[in-house]
Amino acid sequence: MTDVLTPPARPTTRVAGAVGDASGPSGPGASVLPPLRIGRHVIESPVVLAPMAGITNRAFRRLCREYGREGTALGGASGATSLYVSEMITTRALVERSPETMRLIEHDPDEYPRSIQLYSVDPATARAAARIIVQEDRADHIDLNFGCPVPKVTRKGGGSALPWKRDLFRAIVGAVVEEGARRDIPVTVKMRKGIDDDHLTFLDAGLAAEEEGAAAVALHGRTAAQAYSGQADWSAIRLLKETVTSVPVLGNGDIWSAEDALRMVAETGVDGVVVGRGCLGRPWLFTDLAAAFAGITTRVTPTLGEVADTLRQHTLYLVDFYGEEDRACRDIRKHIAWYLKGFPAGSTIRSSLALVDSVASLDRLLAGLDRDQPWPGEPAEGQRGRAGSPRRVALPEGWLDSRDLSEEHQRTISEAELSVSGG
Repeated sequence: MTDVLTPPARPTTRVAGAVGDASGPSGPGASVLPPLRIGRHVIESPVVLAPMAGITNRAFRRLCREYGREGTALGGASGATSLYVSEMITTRALVERSPETMRLIEHDPDEYPRSIQLYSVDPATARAAARIIVQEDRADHIDLNFGCPVPKVTRKGGGSALPWKRDLFRAIVGAVVEEGARRDIPVTVKMRKGIDDDHLTFLDAGLAAEEEGAAAVALHGRTAAQAYSGQADWSAIRLLKETVTSVPVLGNGDIWSAEDALRMVAETGVDGVVVGRGCLGRPWLFTDLAAAFAGITTRVTPTLGEVADTLRQHTLYLVDFYGEEDRACRDIRKHIAWYLKGFPAGSTIRSSLALVDSVASLDRLLAGLDRDQPWPGEPAEGQRGRAGSPRRVALPEGWLDSRDLSEEHQRTISEAELSVSGG
């Protein structure tokens, strides 16, 4: 097991174009955006890794950071490359010190700024969780989740349903900001446009977050009813940027490539972008993004062999994260289709990889790939992850009747965090 827990150096991925060109007209002197400032933190590449449940654990963040550093180096910068946020942490589970939750909030020794996303529906619990983070020095940045569209969350008034209750939203943001201020830990807010097209909340929420002291606000340009379907509304992101003027505004939704990120900035004027599903099975997207924002046109185009090496490295990092080889292999299975997207790898090896149960079996299967296959281009680009379809949002009964929190709804949301598992 020792050789598994001590992974070799990650292989270098081939980059299209000459790195030496970075000092030319499209080099670091032609940066698209200045570094992103989140409170006291300066993020060289104005990119945030979106929290994704079961994805953005310490292992995946490590992989993304390594690639992000490569892209930032192309632009001649050093320091924090992008901001890499943990998967969502339930405040009640943190306050109760659930063993799984306490493991999820761990960071690598060289991870900075250490970033944790909190989910809460109760100001007192949110404050208590933030106090733990602050007093025990567990993070340098806190993000608040008001964008989750999952029915088990919205049904209790949480996630993207919560900003509808204006006072509750303000109370949670204000409580966490106040606790974070004790150690100069900035707090940001991530949200959606609203519940549906008839119940939009993003402008009110953006202004409220700004007034309560949030260091930045991020908007996913979809409603809860859309889930991940349809097209993200970048015009809403532009409107939020025009409305919230004293803190950075970040845009999220349909960023599948560095070119998409540049186009979002051009169309909306945002101060940075939040990338989620676009980096699934493609952590080198952070190399592309850092290079693009430094004004460099080179892009990563790995061969199938280099993709296989990255997949293996990801698995080894998961072994280190879980401390269990079998659990790491179960986790990597969901990433297989994303890594191999667009490559003619064959259905037999794809299905076998989706059942891998050890690093040794993974190695045997990866050895059967044609390592020299070039990057397939368009077939490997575009959407990743399930888009789903529009749906009616599950909400507490009578939730939309008023924007004020009733006593009945107060009782409903007091149980909400208990229904959200997984930290």
